[in-house]
Amino acid sequence: MAPAQQVQVSPPPILSILETTLVAPSPSAGAAPPESSLPLTFFDVLWLTSPPVERVFFYRLAADADVPAILSNLKTSLAKALGAYYPLAGRLRLTPGTADRYEIYYQPGDGVTFTVAEYRDDVGFDDLVADKPREVRKIAPLAPPLPKGGAVLALQATVLHRGLAIGMAVHHAACDGAISTRFLHTWAAAVTGAVAPSPPVIDRTLVKDATGLYDVFVKAMPSADEMEHVKLLDDKLLATFTLSKGDIQRVKDVVAGEAGRRGAAPPRCSSLVATFGFMWSCYQRAREDAGSNGGDRPTYLVFPVDHRARMNPPVPDEYLGNCVGGAMHAAPMDKLVEAGAGGLFVACTAVAAAIEEAVRGIRSPETIALWLDKFREAAMAGMWTVAGSPRFRVYEVDFGFGRPAKVEIMSVARTGAMAVAEGRSGRGGIELGISLPAAAMQSFQKCFQDAIDSLHHQ
Repeated sequence: MAPAQQVQVSPPPILSILETTLVAPSPSAGAAPPESSLPLTFFDVLWLTSPPVERVFFYRLAADADVPAILSNLKTSLAKALGAYYPLAGRLRLTPGTADRYEIYYQPGDGVTFTVAEYRDDVGFDDLVADKPREVRKIAPLAPPLPKGGAVLALQATVLHRGLAIGMAVHHAACDGAISTRFLHTWAAAVTGAVAPSPPVIDRTLVKDATGLYDVFVKAMPSADEMEHVKLLDDKLLATFTLSKGDIQRVKDVVAGEAGRRGAAPPRCSSLVATFGFMWSCYQRAREDAGSNGGDRPTYLVFPVDHRARMNPPVPDEYLGNCVGGAMHAAPMDKLVEAGAGGLFVACTAVAAAIEEAVRGIRSPETIALWLDKFREAAMAGMWTVAGSPRFRVYEVDFGFGRPAKVEIMSVARTGAMAVAEGRSGRGGIELGISLPAAAMQSFQKCFQDAIDSLHHQ
């Protein structure tokens, strides 16, 4: 009798796809969106080869919630929201007849893929939205993939046990976070009947390029492999850390005190500077504890700065496109990892300097032309990047069943960035999402808690 063979049984998929439809923009103000092409600007082409930005919004549902009605309303309202944001229903393509000009092309009949799925895993809603480290593989499928063929936006509603997850993937070359989250606020308002934000301004001529910055950037464009510098690993975890308003004020006080002790001018320490400085110092200390001793070599923090109000002439807040630049500054590793006031002072001073240089440099085409060179220099030396902003008000995106229980930027598990949002309690704190392998996450958790304890005992 032949021995029994061992059969490998694959685990069941976490998601069951119930429906995938193409939602076309509905007529806005009585007129259907016209065929149109939006040329990419120098701000947009910077992101041409980057992976999509993925966000997931978790909502609790009442036990008696009419889920089919909710899903139907989401789809109908999506068409209304896309009526104003119709370029997001288009696709990214090489402009016909050119070798290096790109555009977002929309024609009637185009639409956005809207997927309805059901979560089949046994993980409960409370576990999915917890701040503690969770497995990335349990959350990543809640953000949809971007369909092939140049799509710039995809959406997904996943039914959970007594909850709903709304996931979004958006190509960064189409727009920045200020506009993609503004679109979500518009969609939510269409669902509830609330007053929508003012409509987007669809005019790429508002971003002037008198010195040919587009040509500089398109020639130096990083490959997809260079941009996607951290791969999505099966063993990665995702965790949320919150700095309260009191924690942030304490960082500011400690930095000001250390400046006085050193006889140095204190850095301009806004809440964002204090938060980034604190987290950057913790992150580098955790890496050192894990055996990544960098000595006195420089390492960089790189984060986005919205330049709409600083352009000449200023670009409106509603401008549909990218208008962000990268702020970056180096600090010596051994100074950053100092416990207590020393590391905080060095980190916050570098972050404040990065903002000052970014704000000053946006008026200089020569400085802007060096952005990619500086980015490559930072990548070679070692850098940590930031995604999101507390200004996006993601915890106010209410589709009619209350504020989100949790919002995640899932793509940080792929890029290694730190996700940033306003604190969900509404009390002035800032929420940070970090994705690391298990051992590195444990080290970061310890460094974070030690730094919090030290902060309030100094």
